[in-house]
Amino acid sequence: QVQLVESGGGLVQAGGSLRLSCAASGGTFSMYAMGWFRQAPGKEREFVAAISRSSLSSDYADSVKGRFTISRDNAKNTVYLQMNSLKPEDTATYYCARRNSEWAGRTGYVYWGQGTQVTVSS
Repeated sequence: QVQLVESGGGLVQAGGSLRLSCAASGGTFSMYAMGWFRQAPGKEREFVAAISRSSLSSDYADSVKGRFTISRDNAKNTVYLQMNSLKPEDTATYYCARRNSEWAGRTGYVYWGQGTQVTVSS
């Protein structure tokens, strides 16, 4: 049974940084692409970033490109999201997910974590 557990969320001022982590267990982490999504109150969940199983390719939503960086450590079964230059509109619950493919993409995610809250104050 695959489990994904996010951590690293919190309250930060605009312009600040946070690093989210997602620890995976119960599956062969290194074989699958991973992604980050977010959902703000009253809004639909949206794609943030994805990384291929070998870290050779990644994909970012336009709204975070140049500010967020996704990475992974297959030896630690962990995927990260470094978030810099945070804006109030980045406030949301952030979820990591495992894709049913080795390649980065925006759909096709099967397993999801419980989420971690990120709040950016102005």
